[in-house]
Formats: sequence, C-alpha cells, structure tokens
Amino acid sequence: MSDNGGSPRKSSFGQSMRAVLWSFFGVRKRRDLEADATQLNPLHVIAAALICAAIFIVALILIVRAVVG
Repeated sequence: MSDNGGSPRKSSFGQSMRAVLWSFFGVRKRRDLEADATQLNPLHVIAAALICAAIFIVALILIVRAVVG
C-alpha cells in the first residue's frame, strides 16, 4: 500500500448512497463497480440499501393511495 492511501476502504456514507442509488437504476460501469468493491464500507452499503428500499416502498404506497383513493 502507498503511504498516501492508507486503508483501502476510505469512503463516506454519501458515496455509498450514490452507489446504491445508481445500482437501483441498474446503471453502473464496470470500472465504477470494481472501484466500489475496494473502497466502500459494506456496513454503509447495507444501511444505504435499507434506507433506499424503505423510501421506495413508502413512495409506492403513496402513489397507490393517491391513484386508488
């Protein structure tokens, strides 16, 4: 490892959230996917995925209620 790099997993929660959002759309470049695999914290990715899934479910429920109600 290089002196300026430190630990290979140095990313913020925002970067994890952005990676999960792009994955929800299915639009990821292989280069970005490989970079994410080495840089993102798995706990951040899991938390971001749960948050995005909850937001998606709530949005679907609100849309259905608006259409039906």
